[in-house]
Amino acid sequence: MDYAACEPGATAVTSALAIKILIAGGFGVGKTTMVGTISEIRPLHTEELLSERGVDVDDVSGVESKSTTTVALDFGRITIREGLWLYLFGTPGQDRFWFMWDELALGALGAVVLADTRRLQDSFPAVDYFEQRGIPFVVGVNCFDGARRHDPAKVRRALGLNAHVPIVLCDVRDRASVRDVLTTLVTYAVEGAGRAMP
Repeated sequence: MDYAACEPGATAVTSALAIKILIAGGFGVGKTTMVGTISEIRPLHTEELLSERGVDVDDVSGVESKSTTTVALDFGRITIREGLWLYLFGTPGQDRFWFMWDELALGALGAVVLADTRRLQDSFPAVDYFEQRGIPFVVGVNCFDGARRHDPAKVRRALGLNAHVPIVLCDVRDRASVRDVLTTLVTYAVEGAGRAMP
């Protein structure tokens, strides 16, 4: 028994809740950076150096300086309050690792689909994945340095998104910006679940 909650003014945590969030998107869009920026623990990364064998497979257009890639997942954690945590799972961005997505998606409240407007077409597979499975998602447009800024309405049209899917402009290197994206997702997913209940 935890006697700390018996102290005057202390409250007991009646139940603990861990909320699973996926961070998805194309190769080099900033998933690993997003997890690392917001995680309160040292993030777990499963990155490997890009190899010569991947030259024909990995399109590094727009991210030529990228030298590593996630081969399994990235993992981070955020404490919202005592007994409530967000567990962040960054998905691999390359097609050959898509077999892992079904496992990672099990039990997820929702997902962030990171988009790079220089390579917006790389977002379509993630958008399709979550739409087909009915997993709530928001689109986080990662505003890379030097990249042209686009109005969220134009991004929505280009991705063919329904009007209810939130689009958030963000910088995954900035903790407050990442927090805004995650807050938008959790709010959207919880409100959607509330509307779906009879």
